[in-house]
Amino acid sequence: MRGGLLLTITGAALALSACQTTGGTGGSSAAAPRGTPVQVTRFHLGQPIAPGDVSIEPKVPDANSALEFQTYEAAIAPHLTRLGFTVVPSLNKSELVLVAGVNRGTRDLAGQPRSPVTVGLGGGSYGGGGVGLGVGTSFGIGKKRSNTIVGTELQVQLKRRSDGTVIWEGRASTEARLGTPGSDPGPAVTRLAQVLFADFPGESGRTITVK
Repeated sequence: MRGGLLLTITGAALALSACQTTGGTGGSSAAAPRGTPVQVTRFHLGQPIAPGDVSIEPKVPDANSALEFQTYEAAIAPHLTRLGFTVVPSLNKSELVLVAGVNRGTRDLAGQPRSPVTVGLGGGSYGGGGVGLGVGTSFGIGKKRSNTIVGTELQVQLKRRSDGTVIWEGRASTEARLGTPGSDPGPAVTRLAQVLFADFPGESGRTITVK
């Protein structure tokens, strides 16, 4: 199954949010409390995934976001190591590559989307239409922060470099009120990575909510 087809299926599955179930296998982190729900969807080919050398690379390479990339790479790498993979620099051109994207955006408590922001590893935008504003923006929310909800989404694809085949894919997202620990990008992505890789490879094609 090629990456494009797998992404199409993923999008369709995420649209079926009414079919979500609740699980509790994700654990928690000190910065993102257990009560912060995380929605997770994963897809794979239903075949064993042999661990090996793997590099973590941004979905949208951007030299200006190297520091953010290192932060999120550090959140993902320990989970790959736990699963038996050996994380190597991307310059090694390992056969396995984990392509990752982190998307951030805001909305108010009434549900109105604000300007979406793409952060760190690259990707699309979160929480409605609009144009990604790039790394380092402040969401354009001014000083009224008490009613602002921050959304963070982590997207990853494990693929073979030689032919581009995606052999495992997942995404996890969460929301937190601005100003709480769960709204900070570093702790949020740490929490998302923890849940996303908790029971690797997970059940394919099912969206669950982990608290």
